[in-house]
Amino acid sequence: MPKVETFDKELVLKKATDVFHEKGFNATSMQDLVEATALNRSSIYNSFGSKLDLFLECLKSYQDFYTIKISETLHKGQNALHAIELLFEFYLNEIISDKEDKGCLITNCTSEMANQETSIINFLSSNQSSFIELLEALVSKGQKESTINLNRTPNEYALYLFSSIQGFRTTGILISNKKDLQTIVKTIIQTLN
Repeated sequence: MPKVETFDKELVLKKATDVFHEKGFNATSMQDLVEATALNRSSIYNSFGSKLDLFLECLKSYQDFYTIKISETLHKGQNALHAIELLFEFYLNEIISDKEDKGCLITNCTSEMANQETSIINFLSSNQSSFIELLEALVSKGQKESTINLNRTPNEYALYLFSSIQGFRTTGILISNKKDLQTIVKTIIQTLN
């Protein structure tokens, strides 16, 4: 008879995500995860598999959370350009409220592990493709609305925006001055006008 999980999986993922977010994958030990989740090693292995498997579940959970937040943010836009502005404003507020300067778990993972593990590469590539598709659709809509210029194709602007978001999230680890961050956002948005 299979064992039944007697713990709150979402809570365990949240606690494990916090550890990975604080320390990164490589610096997180199984003992760190045992202490954070209050599960013993065998429970972690039986429920999640390896440390890497647990990390991937944490990344997916983090991604799901932010996919919802981003969708909610974009739906508030009066037009496509405004939606993109709101997206950067969302990230700006995330940076300002990140008192521990941890940055984005997925962006950090890209810096730490994008060339180390196939399953991580696959996750990051899929995440990137989905986000670029979303941005491309927004830009295309904005160009049809005449709120975004036609100087570049939707794909070119989507790649630019994706890169800008990644850079913005990374820059926000070291720069948390709101005025400076707003200047960066204003410059990015002006490129689309």
